[in-house]
Amino acid sequence: MKVFELKNGFGLDQVTMAERPIPLPGPGEVLIKLRAVSLNSRDLGVINGFYYPDLKLPLIPLSDGVGEVAAVGEQVTRFEIGDRVSGIFSQQWLSGEPTEAWLNGLLGGPLDGLLAEYAILNESGLVLVPKHLTDEEAAALPCALG
Repeated sequence: MKVFELKNGFGLDQVTMAERPIPLPGPGEVLIKLRAVSLNSRDLGVINGFYYPDLKLPLIPLSDGVGEVAAVGEQVTRFEIGDRVSGIFSQQWLSGEPTEAWLNGLLGGPLDGLLAEYAILNESGLVLVPKHLTDEEAAALPCALG
């Protein structure tokens, strides 16, 4: 699969295309074929090294995207193949007050983001996309609403 990644440093000129194998979902995980992503100011901050200047590279950037469920791992109960989904910005913050621990679960840094053909996320880190939104509209929401 094609991915865009920061591999050798920070800056927009450092975002390069690479090939990686399509990942297989494990228990509780969902494989998403991405259809739209959006770029927000936080993503630019990660790409330019403003956030997480000691970030371990390579990293797939971008925290916001929409895709279609392509495969599900064992024990997945909330989604089926073909569902249109979006990842939530913080994969670790599902409810309650935010804590420092949730910062370790942010898509697009420090976790790999969604600027790829496919991504694996835990089913608890996904939501169904409302039918009335286009892929592009829905892709612009996760970080803004998270």
